[in-house]
Amino acid sequence: MNNKIFIIEDDANILYGLAAQLGAIGFQVETESGGEKTEEIIKKIKIFTPDFIILDLILPRLDGFSLLEAIKSDKEINTSVFIFTNLSDEDSRARGSRLGADYYFIKNDFSIIEFTEKIKNIIKNLAKKRK
Repeated sequence: MNNKIFIIEDDANILYGLAAQLGAIGFQVETESGGEKTEEIIKKIKIFTPDFIILDLILPRLDGFSLLEAIKSDKEINTSVFIFTNLSDEDSRARGSRLGADYYFIKNDFSIIEFTEKIKNIIKNLAKKRK
């Protein structure tokens, strides 16, 4: 699978768990703990050029919704965004969708292994559709 994935998550256990799981199945992974400013994270995304981004919406120094909006409005970034968050209310889901999130997952609904499998299957299906 040689896709590149950029993970933005402040919980170290989830961040490194996802990075390890996705790396083990062949993804090239870059991580960010959400402690940087939006502009710095956008710069890192542009340098890494990921095929996919996993984004937590609750981050220590910035609002995940604002970061999502910045990612989706930047013409140089053309990538799918998977939201992986604890925000399960309908307003948050609707806002994420409105700002351009491609997928929205609630952390409590999945273990890291289950979430990794879900991502792998989505990406595999996307690749089939592109052929």
